[in-house]
Amino acid sequence: MSHSSGHGSSAPVVTSIVALVLAYAVAAALGLPQYGTRLIVDNLSHGGHADTHEETTGEHHDAAPPVEQSHAADEGDAVVHESKAPPFYTVIPFVLLLGAIAVFPLIPHVEHWWEGNLNRFKVAASLGVLTLLYYAFMHSHPIDGHWPFHYVAAPTSDGANWSMVNAILGNALISEFIPFIVLLFSLYTISGGIRIGGDLRANPMTNASFIAAGGLLASFIGTTGAAMVLIRPLLETNKERQHVVHTVVFFIFVVCNCGGCLLPIGDPPLFLGYLEGVSFTWTLHALWKPWLLCNGLLIAMYLVLDEFAYYRRETVADIYRDITHTTKLRFEGLAMNIPLLLGVVLAVALLDPTKTLPGTDVHPWMFSREIVQLALVAIALHLGNQSIRERNNFNYHAIVEVAALFCGIFICMQPALQILGEYGHQLGTLIGAEDGKLAPIHYYWLTGGLSSVLDNAPTYLVFFKTAETTPGLFGELVPGTSVDHPVLVAISLGAVFMGAMTYIGNGPNFMVRAIAEKAGVKMPSFFGYVGYSCLYLLPILFIVAWTIIY
Repeated sequence: MSHSSGHGSSAPVVTSIVALVLAYAVAAALGLPQYGTRLIVDNLSHGGHADTHEETTGEHHDAAPPVEQSHAADEGDAVVHESKAPPFYTVIPFVLLLGAIAVFPLIPHVEHWWEGNLNRFKVAASLGVLTLLYYAFMHSHPIDGHWPFHYVAAPTSDGANWSMVNAILGNALISEFIPFIVLLFSLYTISGGIRIGGDLRANPMTNASFIAAGGLLASFIGTTGAAMVLIRPLLETNKERQHVVHTVVFFIFVVCNCGGCLLPIGDPPLFLGYLEGVSFTWTLHALWKPWLLCNGLLIAMYLVLDEFAYYRRETVADIYRDITHTTKLRFEGLAMNIPLLLGVVLAVALLDPTKTLPGTDVHPWMFSREIVQLALVAIALHLGNQSIRERNNFNYHAIVEVAALFCGIFICMQPALQILGEYGHQLGTLIGAEDGKLAPIHYYWLTGGLSSVLDNAPTYLVFFKTAETTPGLFGELVPGTSVDHPVLVAISLGAVFMGAMTYIGNGPNFMVRAIAEKAGVKMPSFFGYVGYSCLYLLPILFIVAWTIIY
């Protein structure tokens, strides 16, 4: 695998971030981000909300995105402002892209080609362009735009529908992709400056402690950050053992997935929920019990499995080497990077232009959240110890891979989101639900099942939008949204927990697999891993469903 963005590449990254910060400062001097925030706040004060379908035009905002009318309107015909979903065939680019992500790594003749991030981007961008071409030349109904606030973009009867293309790009890239990738990039890069060295005794309790610590850390520095910090010391500790695969698999279950549901920064789907209006602390209050149940059962299962099925199969010589070659844990980079990670958390929690700063009536400027996160990354790269990153084999390949794919995913999934927004209430009928209404348990398994074979972030968003079509059926709404509390609990748990069912369910899964194989651990194939998850994880997911969802 080529890692073109490897060691020694921090200076260009820092320079690029400084340039962005300076550009933002110039924009702020001209009042542009402040003006964008005023547009958002004024829209909210008039009853607008990013998640609603209430028509909002530019009547109250001079710079609001225009609601372009067709030429038929100029001839006296009535202008239709009600948005309408595109036909079902428009999801084909989305399906093709997700299929490429799932299948290309398994095809020997394509696998090596697919490892190049430029090739991934070419596929994602090409399919994204197909989606945009449909909206430009074929879609004949208004659509909802959500950036910087809700409005309706209507088609024209003559020429390309550039207003709808702009609406799709605003929805997909500016409103969702940019905050999403900046958060992942910040957590990934800053955590790369933390190193935990040493070699402890690789007994079941030590390994379980690593996994438990990662499961807790995942909610606060993200599943990606926690995985990158802890996978290397775990592998170092277990280098004398022969039976290590199951340890890495359980690490993926807990640290890369199930541990990340307490805060929106823990796992990408929950951050998308935060962008859709879910409060920053809702996940902590609503999901801590299933978090404790699921991760507690997984760690208990690992302890029993390692103690009675694997540790006893190690040779006496290997156990002796493990005992006699221990060294204390050494923590490096904490003083610099832990405060920076905390700064990322605070930026995400506080710098939302739709909400006031605590104790004030001041709304943060538009994009100040992302600029602060990037500035913290620049500090980490410029002032941090480069030798730590070198010993961690830190590079940007993994995060570039996520960016290359998700820029296309967020564009290609727009038709699917609009279709589900219009027809989502009929899913219950299709699966035979009582009264044709999807219950929380249905959302849990539907979201989780698709999160197992697709990426869990877009899957979460699809069912979040579906749940908005039937508010109030299963209790009170989650504040800031039109989704019932029990339903959002089910969607959140399905997306986060079942992203662990396959390697492709969540980004860190493949990253940990690659690091483990580089360290000499022969990881199972795609379907071999599914065997582990069906045998050990799936029964626990049924327990969560029975205990929490029902």
